[in-house]
Amino acid sequence: MKARDELVQRLALRRRGQLEGLSEAGYQELVRDVRSRPEDFIDSPAEEAFLLVCQALERHDAACVGEELLDDDAFFVARRHRMERLGSDCEAALARDPDCLDAQLLRLLAQDDDPDPALPALAELDARAWKQLSAAQLPASGDAWDDVLLRPMLRIRAAVVRTCLDSARYRRAARLGEEAFAMSPGDAQGLRHTCALCYARLEDEAALEALDVRFSRQGDSWQHLSRAILLYKLGRLAAARRALGGYTRLCEGGAYALIKPIMIDTYLPDRPETTPLSFEEATLAVHEADPVIVDVPDFVPWAQGQRDVWFAAQSFAERRDLDW
Repeated sequence: MKARDELVQRLALRRRGQLEGLSEAGYQELVRDVRSRPEDFIDSPAEEAFLLVCQALERHDAACVGEELLDDDAFFVARRHRMERLGSDCEAALARDPDCLDAQLLRLLAQDDDPDPALPALAELDARAWKQLSAAQLPASGDAWDDVLLRPMLRIRAAVVRTCLDSARYRRAARLGEEAFAMSPGDAQGLRHTCALCYARLEDEAALEALDVRFSRQGDSWQHLSRAILLYKLGRLAAARRALGGYTRLCEGGAYALIKPIMIDTYLPDRPETTPLSFEEATLAVHEADPVIVDVPDFVPWAQGQRDVWFAAQSFAERRDLDW
């Protein structure tokens, strides 16, 4: 979440609405002024709360620096402390504006509950936010993401869809994801990735194909991995080998990510940005696919048994000096 950028956009757009006849050059100058000293432009509880959300996320990110060097026990202690701090910071934001959706979402995520107990509260927040989004006037582009004030609602929906997947509610996740595409066709939150994994688990080849077409066959680690899983589940092993081979060739380090998955921390609130088809993207795809892979326990051993996959994973580990 680029919270600081969104704060600047929110403040600049509101101020432009107060100034009649502001030229585009004037607006760009206004944006620069807001970016340099946003506190000077804040004059409502909602904006005060969003500034506190920005600061909370910045503190959280700063606290993460160096954690990868800690041993497991120290890491989990540090992680618990920063999540507790994030929750407290969100409480402070909500004291300024109880309706701040981003603070409400982050407070729920900071509780770090398992998917099943976490889902009801997230779903309740989504229902309230989505009611506002459905009644809202979409921007001229027809994509809710292009209105910075509507983005919190889309972030909540993405969190709910991912939690549905994590708790094996695949049909519900896919349905909610498809609803979101109608309001945000550009899918800046990447709900198509979660939907792809759901369709693989549901063995719904037609839906996976339609999803690929909807997004112009852009190709990504989730889509390639989902196709391999789906074909394996359908028992079409020759096609599954080809799909797995495509995933291995096209996704940098994809084979290694599948054979040697790593821990990924809670998304707060967005999926981290990665380069398409990079190793970082592949690690996220495998992490998110874990509930599906658990339901198909023979898939990874079968993938390991493919010589090209095993060789690709081993070669990648040697090049990157990774554990093998």
